[in-house]
Amino acid sequence: MADIARHGRKAFAFHGHESGTRHPLVAAAMVLPLAALLLFLFGGFDQVAAQASSVGVMLGR
Repeated sequence: MADIARHGRKAFAFHGHESGTRHPLVAAAMVLPLAALLLFLFGGFDQVAAQASSVGVMLGR
């Protein structure tokens, strides 16, 4: 609590609880919806499909 008194509200906002490392699955669950939205908005799905097709042709499939 003395830390909050010395550094103000900002210290509480960023250090209000012990923060450890985030589990990789939790991190993936947080970022995948945003990645899917950006993929849809910018037409990335077509690019990914075209690239996968090119790689498949290159590998002889």
